[in-house]
Amino acid sequence: MLTLTEQSIYTGNLILVNEHHGLQREPEDLLVPVRDRIPEILLQRCAATLLNELMQEIHGWRSIVPVSGYRPLAEQQRIWDDSLLENGPAFTRKYVALPGHSEHQTGLAIDLGLKQENIDFIRPDFPYTGICQTFRKKAAKYGFILRYPSGKERVTGIGHEPWHFRYVGTPHAEIMEQNDLTLEEYIEFVKQFPYGCNTYSVRNGSRKIRISYLSAREVFSVEFPDDLPCTVSGNNTDGFIITEWEEI
Repeated sequence: MLTLTEQSIYTGNLILVNEHHGLQREPEDLLVPVRDRIPEILLQRCAATLLNELMQEIHGWRSIVPVSGYRPLAEQQRIWDDSLLENGPAFTRKYVALPGHSEHQTGLAIDLGLKQENIDFIRPDFPYTGICQTFRKKAAKYGFILRYPSGKERVTGIGHEPWHFRYVGTPHAEIMEQNDLTLEEYIEFVKQFPYGCNTYSVRNGSRKIRISYLSAREVFSVEFPDDLPCTVSGNNTDGFIITEWEEI
């Protein structure tokens, strides 16, 4: 038996954090260094593990560096204030999230840059060629999405950021990539499949994965079969995304 509360909405790999939905809870106790040699750049453990597995497959750390991972509220505020002074309000609103509304505060987002002598902290170089593009092509397999793609600026509220990746887990990253959905659009898409009534199903090898949406209530319990692996993520807005894994 799994018991969910209203506060559970604000946790999980699929929480939506943007200008309209601020972060409610920060994940300090779940954070680990992305790389041992750069202990100040942190991610949630699951995201860091999968990122390193991806980099190992493509030998990515030879040419790619982590630029920015988890940021506490005070750091995001400083970056916002500094950018306002140095770059002005138009640039800042386009490329810097409002303090309290930044994905970097979740510990699930990473900015990556091509290894070079000078790296722009706010807009690191991460071209659509070479090893950087190889990373993009493999990212969804490991649960990462390009969070702010070109052409979706009105949806995300942030300018195109080729360097900013967000961990959402599998199979959600693959579904978003295949259907050209941002996280905002995916959250709404899943609501078409209410838990207990309908599911969105995909195949993953010998497993069938069922995805559905559960609306939030004050306090409630959900009972899953003991032999059915299941994960639950809040969406940070109004409910939960249920992911059930079944052997076929």
